[in-house]
Order: sequence, then C-alpha cells, then structure tokens
Amino acid sequence: MKTFLKILVVVAVFLLTPQQVEAQFLKKLAKKAEDKIEREAERRAQRRVDKKIDEKYDEIEDEIDGKNKKKEEKKTNKKSKKEKDKNIDNNKTDTKLIMVWNKFDFIPGDKIIFEDNLIGEENGEFPSRWDLHDGNAENAVFGNENVIMFRDGAPSIVPYLKNSKSDYLPEVFTVEFDLYLPSNDFTVYFYDKKNQSQPNGSSYLSISTNGMFFRPASSEIPGKKTIKETWAHIAIAYTNGKLKAYIDETRLINIPHLPFNPSGITLLGYHASNKHPYFIKNFRIAEGGVKYYDRFLQNGKIIANGIRFDINKATLRPESMGIINKIVILMKDNPDINFSVEGHTDSDGDDAFNLKLSENRAKTVMNTMINMGIASNRLAFKGMGESKPIESNGTPEGKANNRRVEFVKM
Repeated sequence: MKTFLKILVVVAVFLLTPQQVEAQFLKKLAKKAEDKIEREAERRAQRRVDKKIDEKYDEIEDEIDGKNKKKEEKKTNKKSKKEKDKNIDNNKTDTKLIMVWNKFDFIPGDKIIFEDNLIGEENGEFPSRWDLHDGNAENAVFGNENVIMFRDGAPSIVPYLKNSKSDYLPEVFTVEFDLYLPSNDFTVYFYDKKNQSQPNGSSYLSISTNGMFFRPASSEIPGKKTIKETWAHIAIAYTNGKLKAYIDETRLINIPHLPFNPSGITLLGYHASNKHPYFIKNFRIAEGGVKYYDRFLQNGKIIANGIRFDINKATLRPESMGIINKIVILMKDNPDINFSVEGHTDSDGDDAFNLKLSENRAKTVMNTMINMGIASNRLAFKGMGESKPIESNGTPEGKANNRRVEFVKM
C-alpha cells in the first residue's frame, strides 16, 4: 500500500508544469523563513525575561546578604558587650554577696533518757509510758502505724517517770517527735504540769500548721509551706539557757537566753477534737554530750544515736543530716582523720536480719558522706548487728541507745 502511494506522488510531480513546481518551492521557502523569524523572536523574548529574572534574583540575594551581615555585626557587638561586662564583673569581685544560712544545725543528744516508739501498745488504751494531765488521749493506729491520739477536752500528757516531781531535764538536752496536725495549735510546755510548779515567764512552745511561736520569738515556715494534715518532724535543742526549735529541716526559733530553767515536758493538743484529732509518734528526750572532736580524741570513736532510718530499712531520715554534716565538716577540717562507719541494732528481731540491716545502714551513711565530698579511701563500713550492746535491751531507752552508728578511727 505504501509503495503504491509513493508511485502516485512521483507521477503527480512529473505531471506538474515547471511554473507550478517553482511556485510551490517558493511558497515552502517563504514558510520556512517565516518560521525561523518567529522562533528567533521567541528566543529573544525569553532571553529578556531570563535576564530580568536574574537581575531580580541578584537584588534579592544582595538584600539578604546585607541583612545577614547586619545580624552578624549585631551578634558580634552583643558578644563583645557580654565579654566586656563579664570582665567588668570579674574585676568587681567585692560587689556580689552570697548569703550562707545554716538553717538546720540540730544535733540530737547522744544519751537517750526517755523514748516511746509505741511498740507493743494496745489500740484504744492509754499509752503506758505516759501520764494524763487533762482531757482524753489514747493509743490508735493511723496510717498502719501506732500513734498517740489527742482526742478532746484539751488533752495534755506528761512522760511517766519515777523522778517526775524533780527536774529531770539536764543542762543540755534535745526533744524530738513526729506530729500530725489537722489544725492549729500543738503546745510543748517545758515543765511537768501534773507534778511540777510553773516557772516564771513564758514556758511553752506553740506549733501551728505554718510556723512556731515562743514568746517573744515567732516564725513562719519559709516559702508559705504548711504542715497541715501531714507528718512533720519537730526538734527542740536546749543548751545552758539557749533554745532552738525546728520543723523538719528548718530552724524557726532561736532564743539566746531562756528566762527560766526547763524542768520537764508536757504535751498539749488544745484544739484537738473527736472530729479533728492530733497524732504524735517517735517521741524522744536525749541528753547532750561533749563535742564530736573531743569525743574522738578521748575515745577514738564517735557514737551517734541521732542517725535515724525508716523502720527495718537502710533509708536515711532527714533529721539525720545534722549529725552527718558535723562529721563531714570534722573530716574536712582534719584530713588525717579516717573512719570506719559501723552500724548497730538492738536485740529485737532475727540475728541474721539485724546483721545485714546494720551493714546496709552503715553503707548508706558512708555513701552519703562520699557524696558530700569525703574521699572514698578515707571511709569503710561494717555491720555489727546486735553483737555489741552498750546498754541493756530490757528497757526502751536501752534499746534506743543500742540502735546507733559509730564512727571508729582507722
């Protein structure tokens, strides 16, 4: 079929006259010229457009470069100013003051003269180690722990001691207990309201949900903190006329000269009620002792009864840090002193458990001191369990004195 068409075209060409052939050739030539001119015009137009685009792009680039340059100059100037200000600050070393406030310097007494951890107490009965002055107080279980509950009638209780009519508080002593306070005020009197005469002047410390009061001193807990409906650790330290009082890790009361001699203790839950009872636990009175460095020089070791742990655990309680801080400072001030940290327990419980527990507690104390900057090669740890009592385990006070941490020279 294709061959046939080609033959027809050839025949048609031969049938045309010379004039017709020339006319068609000129027509095609004109068409080609016209197409070429049109394509050239399009290329020129495109080149003009591309040139304008390139020029605009260059303008934009120059503008961006200019802005970036200004930013870099601004940064450089700012950095130079900072360096200059820094140099000025470095030259003015006396213009910046740093406040140092020892808000927790409490050190528990080293010999316990009265303790009640409420072990073995019967729920609903009056606490066996206390005497009632007024109102209603009794044993209870709160949060799965034995506690003393102050119920109603402005309840007040005093430690039950054979010598309660006389002054049973030494010249240096500490008082500690945990307090749960649903409303204001819990009061600690520094005489036995049942058996002793009231001293002249203000003789009580008042504890509220947001602070403490002891005429003429008063203080709120910093940071608008409150201890309402939560357990708080109360600590009181008396040293030859000076009295300090703490809530948790903050000292709130600091009286340089107490106008009377403390002779005993009374606890009063004035606003306690059946609807809003107060609770206390872990009460302890301890006699103070000589300074740690003097003890070390005399005995080659320091016995610390105030380092506390959670029950049957090696977890340090916050009130332990006062003692540990003092030991750390002692070691930093005396680089030649190295200690073996040795844990001891009372006789309650299984021997093997007590041995392991005492070892874990000693290790916890050692690691805490290392974290506070004491080199690890200056410390060791050891668990002694119940093998080395320093008092009889037949009384609560004896057991409390046997539960201790010793820092032994090595």
